[in-house]
Amino acid sequence: MSAYPIDEIRNQFPALGRTHHGRPAVFLDGPGGSQVVKGAMDAMIRYMTGGTANLHGQFPTSAETEKSIRNTREAVADLVNARPEEIAFGQNATSLAFSVARALSRDWQPGDEIVLTEMDHPANIDPWLSAAEEKGVKVNWIPVDSSTLTLDLSRLDEQISHRTRLVAVTLASNAVGTIPDIRPIMERAKAAGALTSVDAVHAVPHMPIDREKLGADLLFFSAYKFFGPHIGMAVIRTEVFKKLKPYKVGPSDNHYPDNLQTGTQNFAAIAGVKAAVGFIESLGNGNTRRERILDGYRRIEDHENRLANRIRRAFHEMDGIRLYQAPDSVPKTPTLAFTADGLSPAEFSRRMAEEFSIFVADGHFYATRLAERAGVLEAGSWIRAGLAPYTTDDEVDRFIDATRQIIRTPANCVQFSV
Repeated sequence: MSAYPIDEIRNQFPALGRTHHGRPAVFLDGPGGSQVVKGAMDAMIRYMTGGTANLHGQFPTSAETEKSIRNTREAVADLVNARPEEIAFGQNATSLAFSVARALSRDWQPGDEIVLTEMDHPANIDPWLSAAEEKGVKVNWIPVDSSTLTLDLSRLDEQISHRTRLVAVTLASNAVGTIPDIRPIMERAKAAGALTSVDAVHAVPHMPIDREKLGADLLFFSAYKFFGPHIGMAVIRTEVFKKLKPYKVGPSDNHYPDNLQTGTQNFAAIAGVKAAVGFIESLGNGNTRRERILDGYRRIEDHENRLANRIRRAFHEMDGIRLYQAPDSVPKTPTLAFTADGLSPAEFSRRMAEEFSIFVADGHFYATRLAERAGVLEAGSWIRAGLAPYTTDDEVDRFIDATRQIIRTPANCVQFSV
Protein backbone atom coordinates (compact mmCIF):
# COMPACT_ATOMS: atom_id res chain seq x y z
CA MET A 1 0.00 0.00 0.00
CA SER A 2 1.29 3.45 -0.91
CA ALA A 3 -1.45 6.10 -1.07
CA TYR A 4 -3.75 6.27 1.94
CA PRO A 5 -6.86 4.28 0.89
CA ILE A 6 -9.44 6.77 2.13
CA ASP A 7 -12.24 5.63 -0.21
CA GLU A 8 -11.72 1.99 0.73
CA ILE A 9 -11.72 2.92 4.41
CA ARG A 10 -14.89 4.99 4.20
CA ASN A 11 -16.70 2.17 2.43
CA GLN A 12 -16.21 0.10 5.58
CA PHE A 13 -18.22 2.52 7.75
CA PRO A 14 -21.94 2.41 6.92
CA ALA A 15 -22.76 5.42 9.13
CA LEU A 16 -20.76 7.69 6.83
CA GLY A 17 -23.60 7.48 4.33
CA ARG A 18 -25.89 9.41 6.67
CA THR A 19 -27.24 12.80 5.63
CA HIS A 20 -28.53 15.68 7.74
CA HIS A 21 -30.70 18.41 6.23
CA GLY A 22 -29.95 16.99 2.81
CA ARG A 23 -26.17 17.11 3.12
CA PRO A 24 -23.66 14.37 3.93
CA ALA A 25 -23.05 14.34 7.66
CA VAL A 26 -19.49 14.95 8.87
CA PHE A 27 -18.62 13.03 12.03
CA LEU A 28 -16.07 14.99 14.06
CA ASP A 29 -17.32 13.67 17.41
CA GLY A 30 -15.04 10.62 17.44
CA PRO A 31 -13.39 11.32 20.83
CA GLY A 32 -16.76 10.52 22.39
CA GLY A 33 -17.06 7.32 20.38
CA SER A 34 -16.04 6.45 16.83
CA GLN A 35 -18.27 5.12 14.09
CA VAL A 36 -18.36 1.33 13.90
CA VAL A 37 -16.56 -0.54 11.14
CA LYS A 38 -18.76 -2.94 9.18
CA GLY A 39 -16.47 -5.86 9.93
CA ALA A 40 -17.35 -5.51 13.62
CA MET A 41 -21.06 -5.39 12.83
CA ASP A 42 -20.76 -8.47 10.63
CA ALA A 43 -18.84 -10.37 13.31
CA MET A 44 -21.52 -9.64 15.88
CA ILE A 45 -24.30 -10.71 13.53
CA ARG A 46 -22.43 -13.91 12.61
CA TYR A 47 -22.06 -14.79 16.28
CA MET A 48 -25.73 -14.20 17.03
CA THR A 49 -27.14 -15.88 13.92
CA GLY A 50 -24.90 -18.91 14.43
CA GLY A 51 -26.45 -19.54 17.81
CA THR A 52 -25.53 -17.87 21.10
CA ALA A 53 -24.52 -19.87 24.14
CA ASN A 54 -22.98 -19.48 27.55
CA LEU A 55 -19.66 -21.01 28.56
CA HIS A 56 -18.61 -24.48 29.72
CA GLY A 57 -21.30 -26.35 27.78
CA GLN A 58 -20.83 -29.76 26.16
CA PHE A 59 -22.25 -28.59 22.82
CA PRO A 60 -20.86 -26.73 19.79
CA THR A 61 -22.29 -23.24 20.30
CA SER A 62 -20.74 -23.08 23.77
CA ALA A 63 -17.37 -24.21 22.43
CA GLU A 64 -17.65 -21.66 19.63
CA THR A 65 -18.29 -18.89 22.16
CA GLU A 66 -15.19 -19.87 24.13
CA LYS A 67 -13.13 -19.96 20.92
CA SER A 68 -14.38 -16.51 19.94
CA ILE A 69 -13.29 -15.13 23.31
CA ARG A 70 -9.85 -16.72 22.97
CA ASN A 71 -9.44 -15.33 19.46
CA THR A 72 -10.38 -11.84 20.58
CA ARG A 73 -8.03 -11.97 23.55
CA GLU A 74 -5.21 -12.89 21.18
CA ALA A 75 -6.06 -9.97 18.90
CA VAL A 76 -6.22 -7.49 21.78
CA ALA A 77 -2.95 -8.85 23.14
CA ASP A 78 -1.31 -8.08 19.79
CA LEU A 79 -2.92 -4.64 19.78
CA VAL A 80 -1.17 -3.57 23.00
CA ASN A 81 1.71 -6.08 23.26
CA ALA A 82 0.39 -8.08 26.19
CA ARG A 83 -0.59 -11.70 26.86
CA PRO A 84 -4.04 -13.06 26.01
CA GLU A 85 -4.60 -14.35 29.53
CA GLU A 86 -4.04 -10.83 30.91
CA ILE A 87 -7.12 -9.40 29.17
CA ALA A 88 -10.52 -9.11 30.83
CA PHE A 89 -13.71 -7.77 29.25
CA GLY A 90 -16.41 -5.68 30.90
CA GLN A 91 -19.13 -3.11 30.40
CA ASN A 92 -16.61 -0.32 29.71
CA ALA A 93 -13.23 0.93 30.92
CA THR A 94 -14.81 2.90 33.77
CA SER A 95 -16.70 -0.07 35.19
CA LEU A 96 -13.61 -2.27 34.99
CA ALA A 97 -11.49 0.38 36.72
CA PHE A 98 -13.98 0.56 39.61
CA SER A 99 -13.91 -3.23 39.96
CA VAL A 100 -10.12 -3.36 39.92
CA ALA A 101 -9.81 -0.44 42.34
CA ARG A 102 -12.16 -2.09 44.80
CA ALA A 103 -10.21 -5.35 44.59
CA LEU A 104 -6.76 -3.78 44.87
CA SER A 105 -7.70 -1.51 47.75
CA ARG A 106 -8.64 -4.47 49.97
CA ASP A 107 -5.06 -4.35 51.26
CA TRP A 108 -4.63 -0.56 51.48
CA GLN A 109 -4.08 0.89 54.93
CA PRO A 110 -4.09 4.38 56.48
CA GLY A 111 -0.67 5.87 55.82
CA ASP A 112 -0.60 4.52 52.26
CA GLU A 113 -0.75 6.99 49.39
CA ILE A 114 -1.85 7.07 45.76
CA VAL A 115 -1.02 9.56 43.01
CA LEU A 116 -3.51 10.92 40.47
CA THR A 117 -3.23 13.63 37.80
CA GLU A 118 -5.36 16.65 37.01
CA MET A 119 -5.29 15.76 33.31
CA ASP A 120 -6.98 12.39 33.58
CA HIS A 121 -10.54 11.52 32.69
CA PRO A 122 -12.49 10.64 35.89
CA ALA A 123 -12.49 7.01 34.72
CA ASN A 124 -8.86 6.90 35.88
CA ILE A 125 -9.44 9.18 38.87
CA ASP A 126 -12.69 8.44 40.64
CA PRO A 127 -12.29 4.65 41.03
CA TRP A 128 -8.99 5.21 42.84
CA LEU A 129 -10.20 8.32 44.65
CA SER A 130 -13.26 6.58 46.06
CA ALA A 131 -11.16 3.60 47.16
CA ALA A 132 -8.67 5.91 48.84
CA GLU A 133 -11.44 7.72 50.70
CA GLU A 134 -12.88 4.43 51.96
CA LYS A 135 -9.49 3.22 53.18
CA GLY A 136 -8.17 6.49 54.61
CA VAL A 137 -5.39 6.66 52.02
CA LYS A 138 -3.75 9.98 51.16
CA VAL A 139 -4.11 11.29 47.59
CA ASN A 140 -1.32 13.27 45.93
CA TRP A 141 -1.98 15.16 42.71
CA ILE A 142 0.27 15.78 39.73
CA PRO A 143 -0.96 19.18 38.57
CA VAL A 144 -1.59 20.54 35.09
CA ASP A 145 0.41 23.53 33.92
CA SER A 146 -2.46 25.74 32.75
CA SER A 147 -0.22 27.73 30.42
CA THR A 148 0.95 24.69 28.44
CA LEU A 149 -1.84 22.13 29.13
CA THR A 150 0.79 19.55 30.05
CA LEU A 151 1.58 17.81 33.33
CA ASP A 152 3.89 19.57 35.79
CA LEU A 153 6.39 16.87 36.78
CA SER A 154 8.64 19.10 38.88
CA ARG A 155 7.68 17.48 42.21
CA LEU A 156 7.60 13.79 41.32
CA ASP A 157 10.19 12.89 43.94
CA GLU A 158 7.91 14.29 46.64
CA GLN A 159 4.64 12.99 45.21
CA ILE A 160 5.74 9.38 44.63
CA SER A 161 7.47 7.71 47.59
CA HIS A 162 7.83 4.36 49.31
CA ARG A 163 4.33 4.93 50.74
CA THR A 164 2.77 5.11 47.27
CA ARG A 165 0.63 2.10 46.41
CA LEU A 166 -0.62 3.20 42.98
CA VAL A 167 -0.01 5.89 40.35
CA ALA A 168 -2.71 6.59 37.75
CA VAL A 169 -1.95 8.53 34.57
CA THR A 170 -3.37 9.00 31.09
CA LEU A 171 -1.68 8.30 27.77
CA ALA A 172 -3.62 11.10 26.07
CA SER A 173 -6.10 13.77 27.17
CA ASN A 174 -9.58 13.10 25.82
CA ALA A 175 -10.35 16.82 26.06
CA VAL A 176 -7.38 18.69 24.58
CA GLY A 177 -5.40 15.87 22.95
CA THR A 178 -2.16 16.33 24.89
CA ILE A 179 0.03 13.21 24.86
CA PRO A 180 1.99 13.73 28.08
CA ASP A 181 5.49 12.38 28.59
CA ILE A 182 4.68 9.75 31.21
CA ARG A 183 8.06 8.04 31.18
CA PRO A 184 9.37 9.92 34.24
CA ILE A 185 6.17 9.08 36.10
CA MET A 186 6.37 5.39 35.25
CA GLU A 187 10.06 5.20 36.13
CA ARG A 188 9.56 6.94 39.45
CA ALA A 189 6.58 4.71 40.29
CA LYS A 190 8.55 1.58 39.48
CA ALA A 191 11.46 2.74 41.62
CA ALA A 192 9.05 3.32 44.50
CA GLY A 193 7.45 -0.10 44.11
CA ALA A 194 4.05 1.35 43.20
CA LEU A 195 1.57 -0.13 40.74
CA THR A 196 0.66 1.93 37.68
CA SER A 197 -2.75 2.38 36.08
CA VAL A 198 -2.74 3.81 32.55
CA ASP A 199 -5.84 5.16 30.82
CA ALA A 200 -5.47 4.37 27.11
CA VAL A 201 -9.10 5.03 26.11
CA HIS A 202 -8.36 8.13 24.04
CA ALA A 203 -4.98 6.89 22.84
CA VAL A 204 -5.87 3.52 21.30
CA PRO A 205 -7.80 4.93 18.31
CA HIS A 206 -4.86 7.08 17.26
CA MET A 207 -1.50 5.65 18.28
CA PRO A 208 0.28 2.34 18.89
CA ILE A 209 0.38 1.05 22.46
CA ASP A 210 3.15 -1.10 23.89
CA ARG A 211 2.27 -2.24 27.38
CA GLU A 212 5.77 -3.62 27.91
CA LYS A 213 7.55 -0.41 26.94
CA LEU A 214 5.17 1.58 29.09
CA GLY A 215 5.72 -0.73 32.03
CA ALA A 216 2.02 -0.43 32.89
CA ASP A 217 0.55 -2.81 35.45
CA LEU A 218 -3.03 -1.89 34.54
CA LEU A 219 -4.19 -0.66 31.15
CA PHE A 220 -7.80 0.31 30.41
CA PHE A 221 -9.55 1.09 27.12
CA SER A 222 -12.87 0.62 25.30
CA ALA A 223 -13.64 -0.74 21.83
CA TYR A 224 -16.33 1.81 21.03
CA LYS A 225 -13.57 4.41 20.82
CA PHE A 226 -11.68 2.42 18.16
CA PHE A 227 -14.34 1.44 15.64
CA GLY A 228 -15.93 -1.40 17.61
CA PRO A 229 -18.93 -2.08 19.86
CA HIS A 230 -19.59 -0.80 23.37
CA ILE A 231 -17.36 -2.96 25.54
CA GLY A 232 -14.32 -2.29 27.72
CA MET A 233 -11.03 -4.06 28.34
CA ALA A 234 -8.65 -4.24 31.26
CA VAL A 235 -5.13 -5.50 30.62
CA ILE A 236 -3.58 -6.55 33.93
CA ARG A 237 -0.01 -7.74 34.31
CA THR A 238 0.12 -11.44 35.21
CA GLU A 239 1.81 -11.04 38.58
CA VAL A 240 -0.82 -8.47 39.59
CA PHE A 241 -3.73 -10.51 38.24
CA LYS A 242 -2.61 -13.60 40.17
CA LYS A 243 -2.89 -11.72 43.46
CA LEU A 244 -6.06 -9.77 42.61
CA LYS A 245 -9.13 -10.73 44.62
CA PRO A 246 -12.11 -9.28 42.74
CA TYR A 247 -15.56 -9.10 44.25
CA LYS A 248 -17.66 -11.74 42.52
CA VAL A 249 -20.30 -14.39 43.08
CA GLY A 250 -19.00 -17.46 44.89
CA PRO A 251 -19.44 -20.23 42.33
CA SER A 252 -17.89 -18.26 39.45
CA ASP A 253 -14.41 -18.95 38.11
CA ASN A 254 -11.57 -18.16 40.51
CA HIS A 255 -8.95 -18.08 37.76
CA TYR A 256 -7.89 -14.88 36.07
CA PRO A 257 -8.96 -13.19 33.83
CA ASP A 258 -12.42 -14.74 34.23
CA ASN A 259 -12.64 -13.86 37.92
CA LEU A 260 -12.85 -10.16 37.02
CA GLN A 261 -15.62 -10.72 34.48
CA THR A 262 -18.69 -10.68 36.71
CA GLY A 263 -21.81 -12.18 35.19
CA THR A 264 -22.34 -13.31 31.62
CA GLN A 265 -20.33 -11.22 29.19
CA ASN A 266 -21.50 -9.57 25.98
CA PHE A 267 -20.23 -12.36 23.72
CA ALA A 268 -21.44 -10.71 20.51
CA ALA A 269 -19.54 -7.51 21.34
CA ILE A 270 -16.42 -9.51 22.16
CA ALA A 271 -16.59 -10.99 18.66
CA GLY A 272 -16.86 -7.47 17.28
CA VAL A 273 -13.70 -6.35 19.09
CA LYS A 274 -11.53 -8.76 17.11
CA ALA A 275 -12.86 -7.27 13.88
CA ALA A 276 -12.18 -3.72 15.12
CA VAL A 277 -8.56 -4.70 15.77
CA GLY A 278 -8.58 -6.31 12.34
CA PHE A 279 -9.51 -2.99 10.73
CA ILE A 280 -6.35 -1.36 12.09
CA GLU A 281 -4.33 -4.40 11.08
CA SER A 282 -5.74 -4.26 7.53
CA LEU A 283 -4.13 -0.86 6.94
CA GLY A 284 -0.59 -2.13 7.51
CA ASN A 285 1.99 -4.52 6.16
CA GLY A 286 4.10 -7.03 8.06
CA ASN A 287 4.76 -10.68 8.77
CA THR A 288 2.80 -10.80 12.03
CA ARG A 289 -0.43 -9.28 13.26
CA ARG A 290 1.51 -7.05 15.65
CA GLU A 291 3.71 -5.77 12.80
CA ARG A 292 0.67 -5.05 10.65
CA ILE A 293 -1.05 -3.25 13.52
CA LEU A 294 1.99 -1.04 14.09
CA ASP A 295 2.24 -0.21 10.39
CA GLY A 296 -1.50 0.47 10.28
CA TYR A 297 -1.14 2.92 13.14
CA ARG A 298 1.72 4.64 11.33
CA ARG A 299 -0.57 5.28 8.38
CA ILE A 300 -3.44 6.40 10.61
CA GLU A 301 -1.18 8.84 12.48
CA ASP A 302 0.22 10.31 9.27
CA HIS A 303 -3.27 10.85 7.87
CA GLU A 304 -4.91 12.20 11.01
CA ASN A 305 -2.04 14.48 12.02
CA ARG A 306 -1.83 16.00 8.56
CA LEU A 307 -5.50 16.89 8.67
CA ALA A 308 -5.35 18.12 12.26
CA ASN A 309 -2.44 20.41 11.43
CA ARG A 310 -4.45 21.90 8.57
CA ILE A 311 -7.18 22.84 11.03
CA ARG A 312 -4.70 24.18 13.57
CA ARG A 313 -3.09 26.45 10.97
CA ALA A 314 -6.48 27.72 9.85
CA PHE A 315 -7.59 28.39 13.43
CA HIS A 316 -4.45 30.38 14.18
CA GLU A 317 -5.41 32.70 11.34
CA MET A 318 -9.01 33.20 12.51
CA ASP A 319 -10.01 36.06 14.75
CA GLY A 320 -12.49 34.94 17.37
CA ILE A 321 -11.25 31.34 17.74
CA ARG A 322 -9.09 30.30 20.68
CA LEU A 323 -7.45 26.91 20.42
CA TYR A 324 -6.56 25.12 23.67
CA GLN A 325 -3.55 22.92 23.05
CA ALA A 326 -0.04 22.18 24.26
CA PRO A 327 2.95 23.80 22.52
CA ASP A 328 3.96 22.55 19.08
CA SER A 329 6.80 20.50 20.59
CA VAL A 330 4.33 18.36 22.56
CA PRO A 331 2.73 15.44 20.65
CA LYS A 332 -1.05 15.43 20.39
CA THR A 333 -3.88 13.31 19.16
CA PRO A 334 -5.96 14.81 16.30
CA THR A 335 -8.34 16.28 18.88
CA LEU A 336 -8.97 20.03 18.88
CA ALA A 337 -10.53 21.86 21.81
CA PHE A 338 -11.42 25.49 21.20
CA THR A 339 -13.82 28.33 22.00
CA ALA A 340 -15.49 30.93 19.79
CA ASP A 341 -15.91 34.53 20.87
CA GLY A 342 -19.51 35.51 21.52
CA LEU A 343 -20.87 31.97 21.28
CA SER A 344 -21.23 29.34 23.94
CA PRO A 345 -19.80 25.94 23.03
CA ALA A 346 -23.33 24.52 22.95
CA GLU A 347 -24.60 27.22 20.56
CA PHE A 348 -21.59 26.87 18.27
CA SER A 349 -22.03 23.09 18.11
CA ARG A 350 -25.77 23.40 17.47
CA ARG A 351 -25.19 25.81 14.60
CA MET A 352 -22.46 23.59 13.16
CA ALA A 353 -24.93 20.70 13.03
CA GLU A 354 -28.03 22.56 11.87
CA GLU A 355 -26.44 24.92 9.35
CA PHE A 356 -23.59 22.76 8.04
CA SER A 357 -24.41 19.13 8.96
CA ILE A 358 -21.12 18.80 10.84
CA PHE A 359 -21.18 17.06 14.20
CA VAL A 360 -18.84 18.42 16.88
CA ALA A 361 -19.22 18.08 20.63
CA ASP A 362 -19.35 20.61 23.45
CA GLY A 363 -18.73 20.51 27.18
CA HIS A 364 -16.03 19.48 29.62
CA PHE A 365 -16.06 15.81 28.52
CA TYR A 366 -15.72 14.85 32.19
CA ALA A 367 -12.26 16.43 32.30
CA THR A 368 -13.53 18.91 34.87
CA ARG A 369 -10.22 19.43 36.68
CA LEU A 370 -8.50 20.21 33.40
CA ALA A 371 -11.34 22.52 32.29
CA GLU A 372 -11.11 24.36 35.60
CA ARG A 373 -7.34 24.81 35.22
CA ALA A 374 -7.88 26.07 31.67
CA GLY A 375 -10.41 28.62 32.95
CA VAL A 376 -13.30 27.46 30.76
CA LEU A 377 -15.45 25.34 33.08
CA GLU A 378 -17.98 28.01 34.08
CA ALA A 379 -18.47 29.21 30.50
CA GLY A 380 -19.47 25.81 29.11
CA SER A 381 -15.91 24.54 28.62
CA TRP A 382 -14.92 23.67 25.04
CA ILE A 383 -16.01 22.85 21.54
CA ARG A 384 -14.24 19.64 20.55
CA ALA A 385 -13.57 18.29 17.07
CA GLY A 386 -11.85 14.95 16.64
CA LEU A 387 -10.53 13.35 13.47
CA ALA A 388 -10.56 9.66 12.57
CA PRO A 389 -9.04 7.40 9.91
CA TYR A 390 -12.16 7.97 7.82
CA THR A 391 -12.01 11.80 7.90
CA THR A 392 -11.37 13.37 4.48
CA ASP A 393 -9.71 16.55 3.23
CA ASP A 394 -13.07 17.69 1.91
CA GLU A 395 -14.64 17.28 5.35
CA VAL A 396 -11.83 19.32 6.88
CA ASP A 397 -12.39 22.02 4.26
CA ARG A 398 -16.10 22.05 5.12
CA PHE A 399 -15.35 22.33 8.81
CA ILE A 400 -12.87 25.18 8.40
CA ASP A 401 -15.22 27.09 6.10
CA ALA A 402 -18.19 26.49 8.42
CA THR A 403 -16.22 27.79 11.39
CA ARG A 404 -15.36 30.98 9.48
CA GLN A 405 -19.00 31.51 8.57
CA ILE A 406 -20.30 30.92 12.10
CA ILE A 407 -17.92 33.38 13.75
CA ARG A 408 -18.69 36.00 11.07
CA THR A 409 -22.47 35.67 11.24
CA PRO A 410 -24.36 37.02 14.27
CA ALA A 411 -26.60 34.40 15.83
CA ASN A 412 -29.71 36.56 15.38
CA CYS A 413 -29.15 36.61 11.61
CA VAL A 414 -29.14 32.83 11.21
CA GLN A 415 -31.83 31.26 9.03
CA PHE A 416 -32.26 27.52 9.40
CA SER A 417 -33.45 25.40 6.52
CA VAL A 418 -34.83 22.05 7.54
